[in-house]
Amino acid sequence: MHAYRSHTCAALTAANVGETVRLSGWVHRVRDHGGVLFIDLRDHFGVTQVLCDGDSAAFAELEKVRSEWCIRIDGNVKARDPELVNPKLPTGEIEVYVRELEVLGAADELPLMVFGDQEYPEETRLRYRYLDLRREAMQSNMTLRSDVVASMRRRMWDQGFREYQTPIITASSPEGARDFLVPSRLHPGKFYALPQAPQQFKQLIMVSGFDKYFQIAPCFRDEDPRADRSPTDFYQLDLEMSFVEQQDVFDTIQPVLTGVFEEFGGGRMVDQEWPQISYKDAALWYGSDKPDLRNPIKMQVVSDHFRGSGFAIFAKLLEQEGTEIRAIPAPSGGSRKFCDRMNAFAQKEGLPGMGYIFWRDQGEGMEAAGPLAKNIGPERTEAIRQQLGLGVGDAAFFLGGKPKAFEKVAGKARDVIGEELNLTEKDRFAFAWIVDFPIYEQDEETGAIDFEHNPFSMPQGGMEALQGNPLDVRGYQYDLACNGYELVSGAIRNHKPEIMLKAFELAGYGEDEVKSRFGALFNAFHYGAPPHGGCAAGIDRIVMLLADEANIREVMMFPMNQRAEDLMMDAPSDPTSDQLMELGLRIIPQE
Repeated sequence: MHAYRSHTCAALTAANVGETVRLSGWVHRVRDHGGVLFIDLRDHFGVTQVLCDGDSAAFAELEKVRSEWCIRIDGNVKARDPELVNPKLPTGEIEVYVRELEVLGAADELPLMVFGDQEYPEETRLRYRYLDLRREAMQSNMTLRSDVVASMRRRMWDQGFREYQTPIITASSPEGARDFLVPSRLHPGKFYALPQAPQQFKQLIMVSGFDKYFQIAPCFRDEDPRADRSPTDFYQLDLEMSFVEQQDVFDTIQPVLTGVFEEFGGGRMVDQEWPQISYKDAALWYGSDKPDLRNPIKMQVVSDHFRGSGFAIFAKLLEQEGTEIRAIPAPSGGSRKFCDRMNAFAQKEGLPGMGYIFWRDQGEGMEAAGPLAKNIGPERTEAIRQQLGLGVGDAAFFLGGKPKAFEKVAGKARDVIGEELNLTEKDRFAFAWIVDFPIYEQDEETGAIDFEHNPFSMPQGGMEALQGNPLDVRGYQYDLACNGYELVSGAIRNHKPEIMLKAFELAGYGEDEVKSRFGALFNAFHYGAPPHGGCAAGIDRIVMLLADEANIREVMMFPMNQRAEDLMMDAPSDPTSDQLMELGLRIIPQE
């Protein structure tokens, strides 16, 4: 017999009754029934109930074991009495009578329990992550993650892609976040960087003549943490293709992600139609470039109904250039209590409040209620109701000003309204491509033009588009949103050196700076670069959605905490004086 096991703890069934078996695993739970010990023995695969009484030579030793001891048992498979069968377990028809026991690893008093559903502080969970990972939910999440990555790989190979690895130690390259720098021992005073993404390398692979590339790529960014973002490292399905247009990239990644979500989505509906929404329309309708389309609410501009109206705040606001009033429809939200609650929400978000109108049945017909309705009168109120397609029992909320100042709060309000009124469909994955991103933005104070989004995107219209107003230039850049999260980002790349120089010139970067910061790409583009484009899908976020988790750390094996600390490995740590000496570095104490 094998030194540790003849079967896993999920393998035994009624067909094994009468056999002598060997199992190894962790003591999940101990139950003492007065002279008879019952132990749930757990391994990665499942749980088997084992038992022992005073007739067994192992009884005295088994009495000593506690939760999370790692043990090996030899015993006989017995059928459970019919009334004791556990249909929830694959091994629920049997139990194993223990004849022999070996303790493989005793456990001290536990800082967190593996058995049960107790909640523990995140600090405790991360410090003892190896115990936290033994819990059923975490085992399930990590298995899901591994299976998702394997599925992605298969689907990419099936589409004719090959996987190539790009460097982990490279040069610093601005990608929109801070680099992690690595000092060079052989070149004192100089630094490598961990790649924020394989962006330049994958483009160079296309210039090298490899038609299709993909990689399950680790990326490193020194970022502020969020619930849906790691502060240090993450993984993405990275791909690039030559001789393609934007739609070709969409047609490539859509079946991969559709297949993954259908395979691992637990029966939830996966939208087959992925609408393409312009960045401008997404901001207007949803207040976000990663809208949750499970929520049917679409915001609308209603400025004309407030011009010259009796509501002085909005009327005067609209006299200023670049301002507008937007309405958030709230079907079934027509109660003063709900409207007051949403007004309080806006105040918590830093706004003075949120105007509202709600419509109610007064017996003799419909009536518009609320402060706004009284100020603008029945004619304007009715015009708003008709534009928004609302009726009795519905409401609408209003925000005004320069869109960039209130869009984010409007988007949050839309999400809250959808949740509170049960308008957001839960058992669905709703995808949308966000397209036509502006390449440039203007600083309101200085008037300076800079990149708003990816500087490597090909401008729509090429060189000709760069001769006009930079704020009108749109790029062949796109994101994929799903259920309120950005899952994919990509672009058709700017592969012409003269367009690259002009694009950077408009943002205030001279030719020398372009050559200095992006020299490899710029030089390569002089030697017959093909048109190319691609995208990257965030694996951590995809698994987070599939696992129905709200925090990305629940689907990462060994994540950092919110302060970018590894509590288990004690990182970041102080370097030794020898290390600093060897690298030619000196730490300057912070005051």
